[in-house]
Amino acid sequence: MAIVEKVIEAPPQQVFDVLADGWTYSDWVVGTAHMRDVDDAWPRVGTQLHHRAGPWPFSLQDASTVLACEPPRRLVLRAGLWPAGEAIVSFTLEPVGDGATRVRLGEDFAAGPLRWIRNKANDLVLHLRNRETLNRLSDIATRQKG
Repeated sequence: MAIVEKVIEAPPQQVFDVLADGWTYSDWVVGTAHMRDVDDAWPRVGTQLHHRAGPWPFSLQDASTVLACEPPRRLVLRAGLWPAGEAIVSFTLEPVGDGATRVRLGEDFAAGPLRWIRNKANDLVLHLRNRETLNRLSDIATRQKG
């Protein structure tokens, strides 16, 4: 599993509030081009985000499903991108000092062709993508301060 972490200068609930707003995912998840719909009870276990990923006109429609949700500490998703496959994505939030949060983003391919073609180059791209994803999450979470 590829794991990236970042300390965000916002308390865990404030960071989790961004994770809990499914409509913002295309703003901070690198590769998500458009949010088509968000289930009303998001992020309750079993609910879904309906998205497009990749550049137009080659973008793919799929959905991501909540596997675990423990506000404001943890969110685990099964992110679909068929026919390429699906990944298990986990966000773990831990308070750090006064008003900051260490966010760990873990991602591992769970099914499909992407699971079988893993190599060091793919791992590097995934690491860089997830680092940028956390940078964008940080920008949104810290902008919501006050």
